[in-house]
Amino acid sequence: MAIRKNWGVKGMMTLSLLIGLSSQVSPANLPLMRGGSPPWINLPVPINQNEKNYLGISGKGYFRISQIKGKALIIKIFNIYCPSCQSTTLAMTEVYHKIQNDAEFRDQIKMIGICVGNSSNEVDFFKESYRIPFPIFPDEDFKIHKAWGKVRIPYFIGTLKDGLGNCQIVHTRSQGVTKAEAEDFLASMLESFGLNGKDSSWTKNNLDASAGHEMATN
Repeated sequence: MAIRKNWGVKGMMTLSLLIGLSSQVSPANLPLMRGGSPPWINLPVPINQNEKNYLGISGKGYFRISQIKGKALIIKIFNIYCPSCQSTTLAMTEVYHKIQNDAEFRDQIKMIGICVGNSSNEVDFFKESYRIPFPIFPDEDFKIHKAWGKVRIPYFIGTLKDGLGNCQIVHTRSQGVTKAEAEDFLASMLESFGLNGKDSSWTKNNLDASAGHEMATN
């Protein structure tokens, strides 16, 4: 792909900075853990109407991930110049299409990407080059990356809404995904979301407890 051949000075500097940031964080000590709440981050409302419809949002300005329609959300945190991040792109596109082709899951599970250290123009070029079908957002100033605990990239997060619409982290993954692993990756996400028909008592109990705590404090 052209992305790899035309990194340029900015791309190389961005990748070097990301490597430096990632080396400061140990996966064992990440603040993003199953059972925790995702940070409140603002994302720009997409200009593309199809993406607005997919996310279930409207208007202009900014929105929060809790406003995205559906029950579950898969978040990919990456940088467009990161080779291992690029290699996950085909896999995540495959996961997206598997979800969209399933009548049971397409309205329940949504996907977004956060591009750490990349500008809007870089994100648009990457999205077009790789034909990414789900919304991806720039994080040029690293604010979102910092809010997520400066996680190593690529990083995947699964969030699930409780009965009151509050999001809870139910899955994290700090390694890439190949296209051959796409089906297994989706299966692990479905299990974490409690949408695979198996007993998901951990997810159910924790979401029930989260909603109960919210009601008790209001």
